Amino acid sequence: MKPKHIMIVGGGTAGWLSALMLAKAWPLQGIKVTLVESPDVGIIGVGEGSTPALALLFERLGIREEEWMPECNATYKCGIEFKNWSGKVGCESYFHPFSCELDSQSFPVFMQHVHARKSGKHVYAKPDGFFLTALLAQQQRAPKSQTLDVPKIYYGYHFDAGLLGKYLARKAAEVGVVHKQVHIEQIEQNSQGDISALKTKNGELLEADVFIDCTGFASLLLQKTLGAEFTSYASQLFNNAAVTMSTDITEKIPSQTLSTAMNCGWAWKIPLTNRFGNGYVYSQDFCSADQAETELRAHLGLLEKDIPVRHLNMKVGRVTEHWKHNCVGVGLSQGFIEPLEATALYLVQQTMDFFIEAFEKGNFSAQYQDLFNKEVNAYFDGIRDYIVTHYKTSARTDTEYWRANTADQRNVSSVMRELYGAWFRGENLANAVQVLGIDRYYPAPSWYCILAGMGIWGNGNQQLSTIAEVINQPLQKLLKSSSLLFPDHRTYLNELACT
Repeated sequence: MKPKHIMIVGGGTAGWLSALMLAKAWPLQGIKVTLVESPDVGIIGVGEGSTPALALLFERLGIREEEWMPECNATYKCGIEFKNWSGKVGCESYFHPFSCELDSQSFPVFMQHVHARKSGKHVYAKPDGFFLTALLAQQQRAPKSQTLDVPKIYYGYHFDAGLLGKYLARKAAEVGVVHKQVHIEQIEQNSQGDISALKTKNGELLEADVFIDCTGFASLLLQKTLGAEFTSYASQLFNNAAVTMSTDITEKIPSQTLSTAMNCGWAWKIPLTNRFGNGYVYSQDFCSADQAETELRAHLGLLEKDIPVRHLNMKVGRVTEHWKHNCVGVGLSQGFIEPLEATALYLVQQTMDFFIEAFEKGNFSAQYQDLFNKEVNAYFDGIRDYIVTHYKTSARTDTEYWRANTADQRNVSSVMRELYGAWFRGENLANAVQVLGIDRYYPAPSWYCILAGMGIWGNGNQQLSTIAEVINQPLQKLLKSSSLLFPDHRTYLNELACT
């Protein structure tokens, strides 16, 4: 039976994005969407980066960059620079680019250089020299062309998560989402185990047919009430805490995220129009909160300055049933993979897209519930495997943390063991990625970028630092004219704000 009322519990970016997606999915079905959030519970609000999937979703939802980006202090993201992740000479840093249409010509050339490098030939094979978005990031340019005669570029964003949540709340209200600010004290269930109502602090009963749990790590509905089982990733991903702080933005605004490996984890640096967001993700098994804070302050050159910080704990893993009874977990309530690749909002988006598709396909029933859960679990595990690869391919042995990450390969999934084997056997990794079915999570170029960027050659030789003189003609043409075709990042953002 078609639901009359869907209730989202919890706000923040995950909650309001879910509300907007649901309201946009069934505008003519007569389904009421309500979001309930407690005025007494804050949001974590530190996830400030995205993948290109968010830009595609916003386009689908009719959210215009000239409206939301200035309001949320947002900037463009061409990719991620990884610094100090590899202990190999010549591999001190590499850039993981987002894609563009030109990659169909530049990626095969990159593959040729990589395979030549793996066979022992002294050629340049870092991803930095083969992708347009890498060059744009190096020159602090926006991935927006000032002419139509250039390939389409896929890009992500950096943003203030708190402001984005407020913006999405306003957009959701415009399409009829009801907002209630009340504190939930009790969750009631019927005889079948479904959630029937939420009881508020003042005794009001809030009834609905379907509930979306966006209550963060607390997971009040899905885990605490319905008992959804949690699968921890702690044996594969050691990081379980973070310390964050803001610093002044520079005159030039980077168009990339910077990820720098530290003693017991890694530090991010995310540029917004008004500040840098900084954080250190670390493992409490190897480092105390005070030690992490001191290391972050030293890393930023701020040991002598009294800039406030925020400490957070992370629960890394996922539930086995993201949809249980009449409740769907979205965001931190369903699971979390550490923020290395900024996939948190991507998983929110994927979960909601899968749910909307499965629910509609099953005529608004739980007919495809098991298939939905398998699909979402596969996405979590596939993304986890890519993030684990950053640690397993590092040659760093300078701290106990890094030695522990690289020493034990038993906690690597069977899929990754097969992929790593294909790499060391010299096989075409693009074929292996497709055969293993993991191109849904990260396509072949991403796997080539990380393994080549980390210097995983298998022949004992080190990466060369001299950039290739000849890559391919279409890319070379764009590189030479990039200053004319692509604007300075800050300049473009200023113009966008005035639109």
